[in-house]
Order: sequence, then C-alpha cells, then structure tokens
Amino acid sequence: MSSQALARYAATLAGLQRKSRLRTLSLQQGVDFTSNDYLGLASAPRLKAAISAAIDKGVPAGAGGSRLLRGNHAEHEALEAEAAAFFGVEKILYFGSGFAANVALFSSLPQRDDLIVHDALIHASAHDGISASKAEAVAVPHNEVAAFDQAIRRWRAGGGKGRPWIAVESLYSMDGDQAPISELAELADRHDGFLIVDEAHATGIFGPGGRGLASGLESRGNVLVLHTCGKALGVSGALLGLPAVLADYLINRARNFIYSTAPSPLMASGVREALRMIADEPEQRMRLERLKNFAGEQLSSRIGISPSGSQILPVMIGDNARSVRVAERMRAGGFDIRAIRPPTVPDGTARLRISITLNVDEDQIAAMVRRLAVAIEEDRP
Repeated sequence: MSSQALARYAATLAGLQRKSRLRTLSLQQGVDFTSNDYLGLASAPRLKAAISAAIDKGVPAGAGGSRLLRGNHAEHEALEAEAAAFFGVEKILYFGSGFAANVALFSSLPQRDDLIVHDALIHASAHDGISASKAEAVAVPHNEVAAFDQAIRRWRAGGGKGRPWIAVESLYSMDGDQAPISELAELADRHDGFLIVDEAHATGIFGPGGRGLASGLESRGNVLVLHTCGKALGVSGALLGLPAVLADYLINRARNFIYSTAPSPLMASGVREALRMIADEPEQRMRLERLKNFAGEQLSSRIGISPSGSQILPVMIGDNARSVRVAERMRAGGFDIRAIRPPTVPDGTARLRISITLNVDEDQIAAMVRRLAVAIEEDRP
C-alpha cells in the first residue's frame, strides 16, 4: 500500500494535533484521581477470592459463543436473577459493556413512529444507539425538564403518533451533577412514554443500598435502567433492567446481543460478588461520601471551585492545550489526572475530570489540591 493511501488519515490526526484534541494512550501513573473504580473494588481481596473460587469451581473465562447458542452459562442466568432481585426490576439482561447495552437498547426498542428525547450531554454510546434507531430523535438542553416536555408537545402537534422515550444519565459523567429523575418520570407518565436512565456513575454509590438514583422507579413498566459493572462494581459488563417483554424483544431483535459472543461467565460471577459486597458493606459508601465532601471543601477553599455534589469533580479550564498542560503537570507531580476535551465535552469546556475513589485518602486529596493550585497558576494565560 502506498503512503498516499494513508495520507488522509495522517492529515486528520495532524488536524487533531493542531487543535490539541489528539488522543494517545498512556499507562496508569501516580495516585489515582482519574478512574471510575469509586469503591476500590477492582482490587478488593474479597472480589479476587470470589473470582478465584469460581475458577476452582470450573467457571470458564470465555463463553464460547453467543447467548443464543452455547454461550449462555448458568453464571449469566444466576447473575441476572440476583441482579433483578437486588434492583427490584422484573428482568435483567447482562451485556458485555454499557456501550453495547446502550446501542442495543436505543437501536432496537424505540419504533419508527416513536420519538427519542435525550439530554444534550448524554453518553456517546446512547448517541450511537440513537443514530441506528428508526425513531425520530431530538436533543434538549441539559437537565431542563420543560424542554423535554416542549419537545414532546411539538412532536405530537406535528403529527407524532407513537410513544416518546426520554433518555438521561442519572449522574453525568463529566459534570458530576444529577438529573431530575422524579420529574422526568412524571413527564413520561403524562405523555404515555418511557424513561431510560443510565446509572453508570451512580450504581453502587447513590440511592438506597447503592441501588442508584432511579431506585424505586425500576419496577414501573415504563422505566428502563442501565447499571454498568465496570465502575463502582469494579468488574466489567452492564446490567439492563426492564420489563420482561422488552427483554425478550431485545433477545430477538438486538443485533449486538444476538450476534456477539456472550460476556465472560467468570466476570458474571465477579459481578454477583460485587453486588453482594455493595449490600454487605454500606460503610464503603459512607467512606466515599466523606472523601468526596472533603475534596469538595478543599477545591472550594483553595481554588474557588464549587463542588459538584458527587465523586466526579470537574475543574473547568476552557482551552484545550492549557487543559492538557495542566494535566501533564499534575501527572509529573505524582497525581494521575487527565484532560477531557471536545468532542467528549462541548467546545470551550475542556477540563480536568477529578474522580474521588477509595483508592485515595484525605492526605493525598489535600496534596493533590495544593499541587493543582500551583499547576493552574503556573499556566495562567
């Protein structure tokens, strides 16, 4: 192949470099202020022991096929049953990732005559699923309930005959703020529609027993909730809670469920143990609550940054290049913090995304904030 055949790809990368938007891979380094391992379960001895016991019992690492072929394992079904009881939902489907679950959900369930109304800041996986859907879709300003209502009313006035699907994250991954879920659930009821709640960053942390911010709504027939397993649960995969008839529909119509190799049965056993740990160890959520409050106080008093109210603490920089430089200074100082730039966040809102986890303590948080104050000052425009 000639170099000319690759030139357009190189040109695109060069353009990203000029805009300070080029992404590269880098290994973990320094104290963890960037991961989503909020409760520190990824390396927890109890979780390791459970997975080791599953291996000794003969649970395989690989499924060997799709769930509809020989890949359906007893560990998958046991996880789905336990998770359904834990979250209080009629049915759970286990997917290999939250991304896969969102694509399956949005591309399959909303029908051609339906409307998907989604928050402008919803995750990229939802956008990919929506783009594959036959339903009409519209984005509305972040967390504005009235905007959701108006979009549905305009659609109905224009001849919309199907059902609206309201799609939000319960806790937004880049801003750390919460969606007005109760109000949106009432809106879905008024318009005879569905509510989809992505609990990725709330599962295990918020709600009664760590069941998420939509806990209590999941038993309703028009609420679908996604709980990812690779964040606070410390393992991998995703649990999609929904009415049984919709689960059966996905099993028959969601292409990336039908044609994907099933998730690892070994990981399914790990998720089962992680859910038990969430139920058995409420003190871990309390520890995280104290740490995120301490971090918020430190950022507020030392740098003047208002805390988000969650374990996700954005530090707005604005300029792409400057956000990268400040993040590099933090990593050089021993703190693993990454820059988040467009298109992950809107233009002009490049930031550092500080994540508080049980992998750190108060002394490390205080030291990180002191270093951050210096790093920001050193890079003043």
